[in-house]
Amino acid sequence: MATDGPLFDRKYYYEDATEISAREKAIDEWLPITASRTAKWWHSAFHNVTAVVGAGVLGLPYAMSELGWGPGLTILVISWIVTLYSLWQMVEMHEIVPGKRFDRYHELGQHAFGPKLGLWIVVPQQLIVEVGVDIVYMITGGQSLKKFHQSVCQDCSDIKLTYFIMIFASVHFLLSPLPSFNSMSVLSLVAATMSLSYSAIACYASISRGVQPDVEYDYRSNTAAGTTFNLFSGLGTVVFAYGGHNIVMEVQATMPSTDQKPSKKPMWKGVVAAYIIIALCYLPVAIIGYWIFGNDVKENILLTLQHPKWLIAMANMFVVFHLIGSYQIYAIPVFDMMESVLVKKMKLNPSWFLRMVTRNTYVAFTMFVAITFPFFDGLLSFFGGFGFAPTTYFLPCILWLAICKPRRFSSSWFANWFCIIFGVTMMTLGPIGGLRQIITHAKNYKFYE
Repeated sequence: MATDGPLFDRKYYYEDATEISAREKAIDEWLPITASRTAKWWHSAFHNVTAVVGAGVLGLPYAMSELGWGPGLTILVISWIVTLYSLWQMVEMHEIVPGKRFDRYHELGQHAFGPKLGLWIVVPQQLIVEVGVDIVYMITGGQSLKKFHQSVCQDCSDIKLTYFIMIFASVHFLLSPLPSFNSMSVLSLVAATMSLSYSAIACYASISRGVQPDVEYDYRSNTAAGTTFNLFSGLGTVVFAYGGHNIVMEVQATMPSTDQKPSKKPMWKGVVAAYIIIALCYLPVAIIGYWIFGNDVKENILLTLQHPKWLIAMANMFVVFHLIGSYQIYAIPVFDMMESVLVKKMKLNPSWFLRMVTRNTYVAFTMFVAITFPFFDGLLSFFGGFGFAPTTYFLPCILWLAICKPRRFSSSWFANWFCIIFGVTMMTLGPIGGLRQIITHAKNYKFYE
């Protein structure tokens, strides 16, 4: 726009620019990701624990039974190292451009690959993960509620899983209007505490049972094809368990930042604390659960445990409380995307009514899909490999190579290419096993029963 000549009025030009700037600021203060920037390092810690430790940890003993001792432990440890490294890169890249913050994962992608290509590379993968996780958490929440009901009321008539999923979803119809990450800090703290609690209970209850008679540690399938597909499925389950990078940029966006005190310092402190907790949850549950039950372990370790009933009932309720917080952690970036499109692109007025409609529609959608396809183990593996591997294992490394451009054949260059190759392998193989399990379960499945 020309800024000189008789047709240009500087007064009105600057007034219009001020109005636009004020509207954009008001929208940013309304959107859930940028609404508040007052978080501390401990918020980073329990947000990351809540995001990472969830349904995935319950499936790790089963994944070990599919992978075997050697491959299982190797994949668990390498995944812990690789995902911590890629998470460090994301924390560093949040403010890699002086004076600018990449508050959302796709904004970093747009900086690396361009406004259009970056959006199309990151957003579909992010949505697959976040929506997929919320669907799986709907299923797991319903299963845990059903297990709790069976434990405390053994003489009661059986109730369909469908109804328990609906009960779990009803909580989210109430919680979905929470405006931002910081507004759910207490909920996230409770959820993180619950994850430690039910992991400890799973370990204690397994040890109290003792190694089962005739326990077997051989591969679950007697055929080469079945063993191969099980290996693929186990890889996908491990990938799902370590996913959490999809909300890292968004969590860091809630922290204050200055030139003297950049947000990466408290964020990284919280990430380290979270990953220590993750290791304390994952390795004991995976090792002890498989050691005690071997190939008899079920897809959800808590479904395998029966005694003491009061303790297992408590553990299942802890899972429910954790998944309530974890569902919201993954839902908030989706809410932010939907609301950004509605108020920025479609120019709708940001209001509580708009927020209520969009968020409740999303909750209803995830509930419907969970009720229709409640295949817990297959979904873990499918979504784990298909969605989590790119955004967690190797996309941060690709972004680092594109933005930071480390010297060829340097240690950073080698580390990133190792993560990329490892992650692509997990992404390729994991969904194959998960899809096979979904098809196998679907053969005998009757809808809505």
